[in-house]
Amino acid sequence: MEAEDRKVWAIRGAVTADSNSAVDVDSAVKEMLDAIYKENDITEDDVVFTLFSQTQDITKRNAAAAARKGGYSTHTPLFCVQEATVENMLPLTIRVLIEVEKKMNKKPVMVYLKGAMALRPDLRR
Repeated sequence: MEAEDRKVWAIRGAVTADSNSAVDVDSAVKEMLDAIYKENDITEDDVVFTLFSQTQDITKRNAAAAARKGGYSTHTPLFCVQEATVENMLPLTIRVLIEVEKKMNKKPVMVYLKGAMALRPDLRR
């Protein structure tokens, strides 16, 4: 594919973990990334970087570590930060911003799963 055919895209997503356990964080991150990659027809070769944030009540696993454990971003940069604490924020929430470079024939699909669907009701399918 010619370089001029490729564009930079930002894809957002979020998911809630069932609990503050490494297993549940791993599962939530994998479910979210599986859906984002599938809905947007992306592969790891398309990914420039992945940025995660997680709420302060998630302490048992870093979302970036969960992504690597799930087989994602084996050769692309990952970074995870803590969400700013805001009154009445959605608990156990993991958000992601993935920058990709590829030719896409449609706008990127943002993926919000489980309790995180409440964050973007406008994107419900």
